[in-house]
Amino acid sequence: MIILETQRLYLKKFTEEDMTPLHDIFSDSETMKYYSAPFSKQQTQNWIKRNQVRYQKDGYGLWAVCLKDSNECIGDCGLVKQNMDGGKEVEIGYHINKKYWSKGFASEAAKACKDYGFDLLNVNKLISIIDPKNIPSIKVAEKIGFTKEKEAFLFNKNHYIYSEVKGFT
Repeated sequence: MIILETQRLYLKKFTEEDMTPLHDIFSDSETMKYYSAPFSKQQTQNWIKRNQVRYQKDGYGLWAVCLKDSNECIGDCGLVKQNMDGGKEVEIGYHINKKYWSKGFASEAAKACKDYGFDLLNVNKLISIIDPKNIPSIKVAEKIGFTKEKEAFLFNKNHYIYSEVKGFT
C-alpha cells in the first residue's frame, strides 16, 4: 500500500520482501558510519518489525522508499516519535542506498514526509536528529526548510537537532 508519492518515488509500509534491499543499506559500513556499527540481518529484521509496530500504534513510522520506474527499494524515510526533553517529538529520519546518493532522493522523500506530518497529521513541529559530522544529512534537513535548533546528547553521543515549526518556514 502506497503511503506517499513524489515525482520519482513512492513510500510504502515495510514488508518482509524489503529485508534484502534494506539490509544491503544497513550492513554497509559507509552508509552506517554515524551509527555505532552496521546492522546484522537480525537488527535489520528488528528495524522492520519496530516500524510495523509503529504503523499500528502511531499510524506512521519509517517507510520503504521505492523508485517509481523500477519498484526498487532504495532506502527508508518517515516519521518516528522520539523522547526529547521529557516530551515526545516527531522526527523525520532517512537512509538511502549509497548508489543513489547525491541525486536528491533523500530530500524528495523527506519533503514529502514533512508535508505529511504538517498537513495530514497536523503535527506542529518536526525534527531531525543528526550527527554533527553527517554533512549530507544536514544538507537534506536544510534543503527541506529545517534549521539547527540546538545540540543534544542522545543515543550515547552528541547530535544536532534540526527542526521546523508549522507555519514558520
